[in-house]
Amino acid sequence: MSVAPPRSFVEEARRAKLAELAAIGVAPYGYGYQRTHSAAEALAAYADAMEESGPEVSVAGRLVSYRGQGKTTFGHLEDVSGRIQVYFRADQLGDRYPLVKLLDLGDYVGVRGPLFRTKAGEVTVRVQQVELLAKSLRPLPLGKSQTGEEGDVTYGGLADPETRYRQRYADLAVHPAVRETFRLRARAIRWLRRFLDDRGFLEVETPILQPLYGGAAARPFVTHHNTLDTTLYLRIADELYLKRLVVGNLERVYEIGHDFRNEGMDRTHNPEFTMLECYQAYADYLDILELTQSMISGLVMECCGSFKIEREGTVLDFTPPWPRRQFLECIETTAKLDLRRAPEGEMRKALERRGITGEEAAALSGGRLMDALYKAYVEPTLVQPTFVLDYPRVLSPLAKAHRKDPWLAERFELFIQGREIANAFSELNDPEEQRQRFEEQARERAKGDEEAQQFDADYVRALEYGMPPTGGLGVGVDRLMMIIADQPSIRDVILFPAMRPEA
Repeated sequence: MSVAPPRSFVEEARRAKLAELAAIGVAPYGYGYQRTHSAAEALAAYADAMEESGPEVSVAGRLVSYRGQGKTTFGHLEDVSGRIQVYFRADQLGDRYPLVKLLDLGDYVGVRGPLFRTKAGEVTVRVQQVELLAKSLRPLPLGKSQTGEEGDVTYGGLADPETRYRQRYADLAVHPAVRETFRLRARAIRWLRRFLDDRGFLEVETPILQPLYGGAAARPFVTHHNTLDTTLYLRIADELYLKRLVVGNLERVYEIGHDFRNEGMDRTHNPEFTMLECYQAYADYLDILELTQSMISGLVMECCGSFKIEREGTVLDFTPPWPRRQFLECIETTAKLDLRRAPEGEMRKALERRGITGEEAAALSGGRLMDALYKAYVEPTLVQPTFVLDYPRVLSPLAKAHRKDPWLAERFELFIQGREIANAFSELNDPEEQRQRFEEQARERAKGDEEAQQFDADYVRALEYGMPPTGGLGVGVDRLMMIIADQPSIRDVILFPAMRPEA
């Protein structure tokens, strides 16, 4: 049996007020309220500063300031548009004024009355009717604001990051800047949709629960369907289902949705995350590179107003065209290794020079070893928007072999601030070669590689019907939003990030 934690003195006082409200016949939780104006609209309605009395308005919001002085009380209500001052007088409200005395910061309140301007010049509602819409039993961590030479500064309040992520509702309630971050995120996703819609892409939905997982190198979350009595997996990528749609003559498709990977968590990884994936028939990876560059540079301009934005002390320049570098050349420049010829022992020594222990390095081989070298040596150097092209084929089991060098794959990744933002291929559309690639992955899985691709016989069957040449792209929306919104952690751009359970 769970035991409720002890309440603070303030919480007990608020519950005592709740009892007093019941005693005077005030319902503490309303069913609705008819507003005529938002706070911003009410402020705009009082246009003439010379008028003694403005129009009558009905506004509602959370009480965020409260100053009682005998038979008069001033406060501010805050809604999604901003704040407006309210003025309560005992002689105006009569037997409703005791309600005002029982209000607390954080309560939701609705008021009606004419607008006027105070001696200090602030537009205010002279309250003639007041309703309590929701009683706040727990005080919001509002902090205290002080105005100085550099503007308003808030002290105290909700500052602990873990508490903010865990109690996002309180974080949003007290931090307008956090609300703006998520408004910006919604605006960015709308723009991405419009960008693809305008180019003839069709937005679709594919299964989240899948009998086989694929499309990426990752461990899945596993669940069980009782009626079907079968194991299912939360998808790790949308790729294989979206390409099935290209087989079905939907030539341009995209999906913006959640993927799930049962892996580590850090400032750039959350187990549940948002991906944009799109696939275009009759295109190759260079066509998709141009699409990616146009889409992301356009998004930066839309959301930030410039191609040049300062992030973490560095000015990032999104002005097209962006630099293009070759995977093998990047490794050769930074790690002084020729991946085509270097023995694996030499590669492991190079990893050890980057602080990866001998035991960790010894556990890596083949493509995973190359990938670890790339992450250790190359990724941290890719600060400006940069395309890295032509990865070893062994790292890309769903991409076509490079038309000029079959040791490589036609693949690029986009990096910004040392982080992968996008990944794209000329998609492999030869069913027999795809079958062989899956078999290679099965052998790697048998050796202990838990992230190797599963053999998806139905996907091979789909390719046997014929898939036109296709270019595909995946964009990590959360990581992209970290850059757009200038946030240091992926948790700052996800409303409810994954957290350890509370004790």
